[in-house]
Amino acid sequence: MTWTIPNILTVLRLLAAPGTAVMFLYFNRPWADWFALVLFLGAAITDFFDGYLARLWKQESKFGAMLDPIADKAMVVIALLVITGFSGMNPWMLLPSTLIMFREVFISGLREFLGSASKTLSVTRLAKWKTTAQMVAIAVLFGSGVGTVDDPLNLHLKPAGIDLIFTVGLILLWIAAGLTLITGWDYFKKALPYLRDDPK
Repeated sequence: MTWTIPNILTVLRLLAAPGTAVMFLYFNRPWADWFALVLFLGAAITDFFDGYLARLWKQESKFGAMLDPIADKAMVVIALLVITGFSGMNPWMLLPSTLIMFREVFISGLREFLGSASKTLSVTRLAKWKTTAQMVAIAVLFGSGVGTVDDPLNLHLKPAGIDLIFTVGLILLWIAAGLTLITGWDYFKKALPYLRDDPK
């Protein structure tokens, strides 16, 4: 593997994925939310630049092609686990998060199987929009946590607008979940011919 700038950006994005959870281990809220939001946004930006620079500088590699979707999925899954946990396991957030994680695991397994059979599923434009929708929704939800205040008396103090930001993030998450299921079904249909047993 050659350590090109695109590959370095991809590796940094992969390392940033667990970093969002680590922020809540070492910092109190809302600082943890701030650091997680900045880290997540920085990683999301590299998702565009690593591929763009690799094509621009003709530095596309098998390592980058392999690691890029892994980094994307790690970012999304870990961030959803963190947000779901700190939302008090809100069922309206838990359900779309579960659908997104189920699809990502299912399609990853499907790609692994097809890869062992020397078959591939090309990434569609809608799948790229799906990833963008997921990252925007997660960024907004992290942003809603930025307004968290210390509340030692449990008075449920919240700055004005925080509930609105959370609601917008939740709506965006449901939209992302819908796109996630649509693209997952599309990939599954395309893979069906390769999943049939040969007639005896």
